[in-house]
Amino acid sequence: MKTRNWSDLSTGQRRAVVAAAVAEFALAVAAWTDLARRPARLVNGRKGVWAAIIAVNFFGPIAYFVRGRRR
Repeated sequence: MKTRNWSDLSTGQRRAVVAAAVAEFALAVAAWTDLARRPARLVNGRKGVWAAIIAVNFFGPIAYFVRGRRR
């Protein structure tokens, strides 16, 4: 299976890749910002661990928003 280069992608595919990257970055920034501002007593687990988990693609920030915060 041949690896595709950026130049092999169509304009629509390039836009989709850029949009996904921007969305992933924005989600991570929102999660890290919330984590930094939230008191430790309102976080399920250690803040340092959640900060590392947030760095894992889309899954980390979503996991933080679903499981990492206490209401």
